[in-house]
Amino acid sequence: MNEATQANPPLRVIIAGAGVAGLECAFALHELAGERVVVTLISPGQEFVYRPLSIGEPFSSSWAERYPLGPLAEAAGAALLRDTLNSVDTERRVVRTGSGAEMAYDALMVGLGASLQAYSAHATNVDDARMDDLLHGLVQDIEGGYTKRLAIVIPGPMPWPFPAYELALMASRRAWEMQTDLDVTLLTPERTPLEAFGRAASEAVSELLARRRIEVVTSAYCEIPRAGMVVVHPGGRTVAADRVVAFPQLVGREVSGLPSDGGGFIPIDAYARVRNVRRVWAAGDGTDHPIKQGGVAAQLADTAAQEIAALAGVPIAVRPCEPIVEGVLMTGGTARYLRSTPGGLDGDGESVFAELTQSAAPPKIAARYLGPHLSGRVRAGAGSVT
Repeated sequence: MNEATQANPPLRVIIAGAGVAGLECAFALHELAGERVVVTLISPGQEFVYRPLSIGEPFSSSWAERYPLGPLAEAAGAALLRDTLNSVDTERRVVRTGSGAEMAYDALMVGLGASLQAYSAHATNVDDARMDDLLHGLVQDIEGGYTKRLAIVIPGPMPWPFPAYELALMASRRAWEMQTDLDVTLLTPERTPLEAFGRAASEAVSELLARRRIEVVTSAYCEIPRAGMVVVHPGGRTVAADRVVAFPQLVGREVSGLPSDGGGFIPIDAYARVRNVRRVWAAGDGTDHPIKQGGVAAQLADTAAQEIAALAGVPIAVRPCEPIVEGVLMTGGTARYLRSTPGGLDGDGESVFAELTQSAAPPKIAARYLGPHLSGRVRAGAGSVT
């Protein structure tokens, strides 16, 4: 970096948001910079909710985990301010909070995430905070043989698609266990199933879906004009279903004083720097990074933390973030581990698809610094679905 500062006085760092990106950045700074930084974590809530396992709630196979923010912030050496980020004055290096307070910063990391917008009034709209309430009835109808055709829609702009595939696989498995008929159609804007994991993994996922008799319609942009009907664009194909489940659209949370793209997402570069702004970084679903996933958010947050540590005087060489994408796919049976290194999408990098045993199941979010503070409870939940 071209900018540098002396280790004393410590660098004033504000982290807005206490999701995966915000907490990972706080823990990374605690490890990398120690007393060279003073960190304030701004969040309106009192809990960190670990949601990747919530898709299993209607099937009684896994549950979201909740962690009080206070102890997490304390473990990260950060002060916790229960408030919201309202605006940023990048010239003065001052943030204004929702309560009207002004706080000066030397470095700012924004990890606010994205807002979720229901996709259609004619579908069951997924909300991972209410997964069991929304989908428990669907599971009962599948078990009773009342739902025989299920359509699952992934919208554009696309959220992380994993839960949609997990729902399709677990629904298919439950129907098989209950010896009832169920036709599942999964509609996604992706070019191939779970394409973020590379060619080999995508092909293996396609084979798994085919064995479960799940039809996947790719490059699909859908509208749901009435209950039980999905119209696919381009082409105008109509898919009829007894139940339509739609995952939410992501909408960026614009922050006054920071740049945004047409959808409200914050534009960043490969170092997680907010474009055309000095000393501001961003990570997570609220950025314009194309992959909206917790593990990727954590890796971007790690890069931001390295940059901030270097600004605080830590001798560290910062490399651009080239995310490794990995995840555990719950299937209703044996879980699968997927992993892709940079270039995997085009066939030049590593693309992995492997079965997992219960003892080998890794956590659903791979976060280098935050992960150890979650691993005990999360591994138990992940193992329960294999």
